Amino acid sequence: MSTLARWARAEWGPLYAAVREPLLDRRWAAVPMTLGAVCLTAALQVTQNQSWGHGPVQDIGAVRAGDPLWLALLRTPLSLFVPALDLPVWGALAQILLVFGIAEICLGRWRTLVVAYAATLAGTLYARTGISLGPDAPLGLPAADAHVVDTGPSAAVVGLAVFVGLRYGAYVTAGAVVVAMVVEVLLKENLAGKEHLAAIVGVPALYVVPVWRRRQRPSGSCAGSGLPPSQSSNARRGRDQRRSCR
Repeated sequence: MSTLARWARAEWGPLYAAVREPLLDRRWAAVPMTLGAVCLTAALQVTQNQSWGHGPVQDIGAVRAGDPLWLALLRTPLSLFVPALDLPVWGALAQILLVFGIAEICLGRWRTLVVAYAATLAGTLYARTGISLGPDAPLGLPAADAHVVDTGPSAAVVGLAVFVGLRYGAYVTAGAVVVAMVVEVLLKENLAGKEHLAAIVGVPALYVVPVWRRRQRPSGSCAGSGLPPSQSSNARRGRDQRRSCR
């Protein structure tokens, strides 16, 4: 086996194994939430491009740093699925289908939504903080960015890609996403790129904190020493151990 093949197996092997079987067994039924997200994004894109639909979509799903905080938080969940008007929608749909689909299989439906929402919220809150700091601060933003609509699905996609990469040991892939976002900011310094970086900074905490807590848990504690009840003797030992913990 070549060096490249060994590297690819080490980088993507666990992720491939996690995704392959559910897709072979259930096909599209394995990713119902992802399909719903794709359909919702497409429907919102079609609607906001109509003369009668742009205003309503903006009212329920467009988040700007200049909005009151309560209104921004109310709109943020739907803003995950409102694509940018100035970008081709097929790109957003492809990203959602691929990244949300992998995340839904690997993380589960609700954890995927939590990570996606956390990434989008990190970008939203950064924009408000950056504008309050002003353009002269290292992380500050110009006042004009208060009227720019947030990134839509892209921050969620970036956050999920990094989270899944960390969780399944695809560290080079996760690092490549980070580097790509840094290059985006350097080449095209705009609000969307900086919000992507904020999502990258915020989301790994959802991965790092549980790992740190597991490592801090005492190895000999009753809570962490239960044995799987696959054998009757193991089950008896587990019951005896639970009694000793009471």
